[in-house]
Amino acid sequence: MNAAEYWYNLETGVVEEGMVSPGYDRAGPFATRDEAARAPEIIKERSRAWAAEDAAEEDWGKDD
Repeated sequence: MNAAEYWYNLETGVVEEGMVSPGYDRAGPFATRDEAARAPEIIKERSRAWAAEDAAEEDWGKDD
């Protein structure tokens, strides 16, 4: 089992193994290097999903 954690450096775009950079410059942790490399895409997907959930919550209980 690989216990390594991978992080995506938001400043440089480089995948790092372990907590190399300051916390404000990295996203993660990710289970694999490939997943960390996809961090910008994953972040966008999650942001869209959260925005949709927020919009649904704002509309909850409103009469049409």
